[in-house]
Amino acid sequence: MLPSGHRMRSSQDFRATIRGGVRAGRATLVVHMVQTAETERSRVGFVVSKAVGNAVHRNRVKRRLRHLTRPLLFADPWGCTAVVRALPAAADADAELAADLVGAWQSCRRKLARRAVTAGSAR
Repeated sequence: MLPSGHRMRSSQDFRATIRGGVRAGRATLVVHMVQTAETERSRVGFVVSKAVGNAVHRNRVKRRLRHLTRPLLFADPWGCTAVVRALPAAADADAELAADLVGAWQSCRRKLARRAVTAGSAR
């Protein structure tokens, strides 16, 4: 379980992260991420639609994603806001889900780092 301060609940936060950030997709999920101030807590939100399966499957996928996201969120030295959106293939994936999450998370981090470098050189 993630501490309450690290969970996203507001639809405005989800919308801002999805529209204003970077995105990395894999076979089982898509990660959207926005850089925040280093002093702010990193936060994460999950989107698991009915396309993934019934309520039991959706909740199982959310619990698995929360468990897999926790070390990534706390190991990150920068503040970030992330939305993890599960795709229908996530219902049947176990090891693949973990690999896809780590790969997409790192890809978003690289994109944010490149964005910060280009923004800094433009000034």
